[in-house]
Amino acid sequence: MLERNAGLEKTMEPRESVSLLSAPLLARLPPVEGRPHLAAVAVEKAYRKGEHRIPVLRGVNASVSKGEFVSIVGQSGSGKSTLLHLLGLLDGPDTGEVRLYGKRIDDLPASARDELRNRTFGFIFQFYHLLPELSVIENVLSPLMIRYSTLAYWRKKRELQAQAKALLERVGLGHRLTHKPSELSGGEMQRAAIARALVGQPEILLADEPTGNLDAATGREIMTLLKELNAQTALTIIMVTHDEGVAAQADRTIRLAEGRLETLGEAA
Repeated sequence: MLERNAGLEKTMEPRESVSLLSAPLLARLPPVEGRPHLAAVAVEKAYRKGEHRIPVLRGVNASVSKGEFVSIVGQSGSGKSTLLHLLGLLDGPDTGEVRLYGKRIDDLPASARDELRNRTFGFIFQFYHLLPELSVIENVLSPLMIRYSTLAYWRKKRELQAQAKALLERVGLGHRLTHKPSELSGGEMQRAAIARALVGQPEILLADEPTGNLDAATGREIMTLLKELNAQTALTIIMVTHDEGVAAQADRTIRLAEGRLETLGEAA
């Protein structure tokens, strides 16, 4: 079972600004009052299959406020995962814009988008995507290995390892630090993936079907953890799910149908 996270705030403190790579140096982009934390503005996306163009998103407008927990639901093929990927800069829109605090980010240079993915966004996937050759703690540390130069990482290694261990303790994996992913259950792998997503202290957590590959009881544990993170640390969470019961636990639900926004309303 997941441990209750009374001390979680010490590991995941609310952050007041976001890192962007502008020109040669990192600049700080502060929150702008009245502007969404993250927004998709009239985004369209299509994929090609042979000679055929398959529209996936058709002019979608969606936004999330700072500290909000939003679910995105829709039938298979509705475009919900594609929208999440565009918001997290894992893919780019054909037309439209993705904005962070009102500033367009989808057209930034590749290095700046890499920086945002590493520092501003945290990602959780249905199938975990843990590296099989690494231990649990090494998987959790992998985003920080990418963030820092080799020398900088080794100078900060003890501090970063302590940070990773604290997160793993709080998601109930303190006894699994040196285990490989093949030695974990599905729920344990997803908890390790959550710790990996959080280790860089992101402002926005993007979760693609985080309970979709888990049994009902383990799925409830994962949702409890996500709600605690949102409530205790003001972490903005955007979650894709096909499960209406899971979606209802968010603050608000965005519904997609055939690539279009169907309804936007409060979750039940």
